[in-house]
Amino acid sequence: MVCFRLFPVPGSGLVLVCLVLGAVRSYALELNLTDSENATCLYAKWQMNFTVRYETTNKTYKTVTISDHGTVTYNGSICGDDQNGPKIAVQFGPGFSWIANFTKAASTYSIDSVSFSYNTGDNTTFPDAEDKGGAKAALYGCLLHDGEAQKAAYIKDLGYFPFLLLLQKKPNHLGILTVDELLAIRIPLNDLFRCNSLSTLEKNDVVQHYWDVLVQAFVQNGTVSTNEFLCDKDKTSTVAPTIHTTVPSPTTTPTPKEKPEAGTYSVNNGNDTCLLATMGLQLNITQDKVASVININPNTTHSTGSCRSHTALLRLNSSTIKYLDFVFAVKNENRFYLKEVNISMYLVNGSVFSIANNNLSYWDAPLGSSYMCNKEQTVSVSGAFQINTFDLRVQPFNVTQGKYSTAQDCSADDDNFLVPIAVGAALAGVLILVLLAYFIGLKHHHAGYEQF
Repeated sequence: MVCFRLFPVPGSGLVLVCLVLGAVRSYALELNLTDSENATCLYAKWQMNFTVRYETTNKTYKTVTISDHGTVTYNGSICGDDQNGPKIAVQFGPGFSWIANFTKAASTYSIDSVSFSYNTGDNTTFPDAEDKGGAKAALYGCLLHDGEAQKAAYIKDLGYFPFLLLLQKKPNHLGILTVDELLAIRIPLNDLFRCNSLSTLEKNDVVQHYWDVLVQAFVQNGTVSTNEFLCDKDKTSTVAPTIHTTVPSPTTTPTPKEKPEAGTYSVNNGNDTCLLATMGLQLNITQDKVASVININPNTTHSTGSCRSHTALLRLNSSTIKYLDFVFAVKNENRFYLKEVNISMYLVNGSVFSIANNNLSYWDAPLGSSYMCNKEQTVSVSGAFQINTFDLRVQPFNVTQGKYSTAQDCSADDDNFLVPIAVGAALAGVLILVLLAYFIGLKHHHAGYEQF
């Protein structure tokens, strides 16, 4: 049996689902694999996305980011036996699959390798890819993920004996491409491996990103261990991060910081940009009565996310920020706004600061436009966490040709017009008074002549 939890957006709650060969939508995955006695044998929780560079029919190259897993299945995940080690097998979206293999030694176990397979014959993700798989690639996908009995049924019904040989020998010619990575990460037996930091694997035009990873294979006595074995990046993260920050005494306020540099971030859906954001970000954090002000450096900050019809996610991360999520939503079918902010990051003392609020209402603008605010604005996430934004412009929906649409200015910018409007109104009032005085005087002057 496969049990897993689904976290569509961190902080938005969780749904527990247990099923046999089931399917859900997910960003973060939590897998609990059990053996024949219903005891946990493998536990894993992780987040991942993929960036693929591919050749088009006109001999140019495009890049697509695969972050929304869509419908997910776990066919082929096993606890392992004397002949085969444990394995996590994930299938998602139109023809994507991911596998992690584990091996065991005397006192350790290893995350031995991972592999990622994608289908350039998928017209949705790769609409103009040079290497198209067509129906053969689709059939290969079925054969790849189905069991032996189902494979035999396909072959018997369709008569694809020569084609099966072709699939076994040269699957890449059909649009199915696989990238294998040897990891050999050794972990003490009965320890839970943790790696919150962003890990990147790059090979053969594919970049794989992993973060917030928890995994334990060869679980003893059906109980996941409380002893954690940290990856090297997380070990270094416990040291004070090298970020420009001010940590005053508990009785003082933070020293004002310089204006943060504005960064430009984007999210792609297939080949198209679906979310654009430009902003300087300054974080105001209070923990244990100690206040910190942190400017985000856009040059060392990475962005991922996803776009749907009524929600959009922009996720930022760096060596110190595990994730900073901006979640946008549509209201009344004609406007968008910032609905949710979630953060988890390392502070200067090595502790982890985490806050989530899914009941916000900022950056409101009509659909089909962008929201812009050049002045400093404050997004109050909680009493302990606020975000100051500078030179803000954001469009989470209806991006056309990768460019911002007409902007709606924020009320802060509208204040710039109050002074000239007030001055103009005052001058107009003075002019009216002068004209009234003139006409009244002129009338009295004519009345004097009439008396003579």
